[in-house]
Amino acid sequence: MRNPLIAATLGLLLLADMAQAQTLVATSNILIRATQRTLDFTSDTTTSIRDSKIVHEAQDDAASFVASNGDIRGAHLESAFDLLRTRVPEARDASDQDLAEAILAL
Repeated sequence: MRNPLIAATLGLLLLADMAQAQTLVATSNILIRATQRTLDFTSDTTTSIRDSKIVHEAQDDAASFVASNGDIRGAHLESAFDLLRTRVPEARDASDQDLAEAILAL
């Protein structure tokens, strides 16, 4: 009786991990594709999301956010969320957790 219950529990955990990994991959792919397109942040400077100082500075905050399951939110991370949602249409519907994980993957 115990073995099937343990096996079922492990199976459900594996499926949940796979679903989360697929969400992270999809969100990362969205942001990576967006970084391949050049965006004009100012009239004089053209850069990509990946090279954005705002996104780069948010990586430590993103690590804290992910590690704390969203409890720790830094100012740099909030700025990066705003930038991504403003500049990348695909990021508008992504959760904060997905965006933070994608920032870490850049």
